[in-house]
Amino acid sequence: MVAEKEIVEISPEGQMDAILNSISDGILTIDGLDNITYANVAAEQLLGSSLPILRRKNLKDIVPQDSPLMALAANARSKKAVVTEYDVNVGNPKIGALNIDIHVSPLLDELDDERGSALLIQMQKRSIAYKINQQQTHRNATRSVSGMAALLAHEIKNPLSGIKGSAQILSQEVSEEDRPLTDLICEEVDRICTLVDRMEVFTDHRYIEKRELNIHSILEHVRKLAENGFGKQVHFVELYDPSLPETIGDKGALIQVFLNLVKNACEAAPRENAQVILTTAYRQGVRIASEGTNEMLNLPLEICVIDNGPGIPEEIKANIFDPFVTTKNGGTGLGLALVAKTISDHGGILECESGAGKTIFRILLPAANTRRVE
Repeated sequence: MVAEKEIVEISPEGQMDAILNSISDGILTIDGLDNITYANVAAEQLLGSSLPILRRKNLKDIVPQDSPLMALAANARSKKAVVTEYDVNVGNPKIGALNIDIHVSPLLDELDDERGSALLIQMQKRSIAYKINQQQTHRNATRSVSGMAALLAHEIKNPLSGIKGSAQILSQEVSEEDRPLTDLICEEVDRICTLVDRMEVFTDHRYIEKRELNIHSILEHVRKLAENGFGKQVHFVELYDPSLPETIGDKGALIQVFLNLVKNACEAAPRENAQVILTTAYRQGVRIASEGTNEMLNLPLEICVIDNGPGIPEEIKANIFDPFVTTKNGGTGLGLALVAKTISDHGGILECESGAGKTIFRILLPAANTRRVE
């Protein structure tokens, strides 16, 4: 005789909890005083706290003081309608920087009282379309730099050689009074040739020999170089995920990438209380197509370089990775363009978020053991 299967009944509350926990977006509910009353699993992961801990907190306890989320909650209550804002900072010292898209709506089944209405907050990670758009932007910047470098090398260096040779001949025939002018011509030609030589690195399309690398050893090497050189007066903070798997890449190229980013961060930080934060984390869900192949790349490794400087000016923020865009006096504007090219060559994504008091350069790279996703 076959035993009948026991039927386990699930309460409506249990069913609702199971449904909410299966959603990839973070779901948070708050009462009329902004006290947290519920959080699904995705919200727990986003905010780095469990539901029992979150239930003992107010909304203002888990987001930065200047976060727009508080204003969004007040706006949703006053309008009694859904309000949405994109790229909202809900990060905190525990989880680091976290910018997400937020939808706030009144809970229709909850009765209003003198405290105000209860709200449901839906938190979405930045969309994959945004990530792909970032990668495509940097690939286009790389191509434009490569084309410009090839043009400069071919069309400028040869005429410059002729100009310098003519100036050297003239210097033998002009008076001592005019010789500084011919010397100036030679010096300026040499300066332009040096700039063109720096640009020629963008025309190098050689295959990068990629190996398994520990990203923490690279960051540690860069930090030591910084602390003994350009970053002597800077306080470095390291927030690393010790379980992070290895990545795939060229060690020398990645050292140059992070050395450039850390140097920029040190120079951007204020003279007093200068701070640069280096973070690593494992993030699931970012998958992109590998250029020129049918392969899908998983980019779970997140590395951030964060400074507490004044931020990048709004007028150049959108073009910060383009060649010759710089905020430095006397800078060439090639450093970040080279960083963008190198990360693109490694199949990664480079992002920049900047505001007053904080600038974040975020790099997403493949992991050695999860590079191929079927």
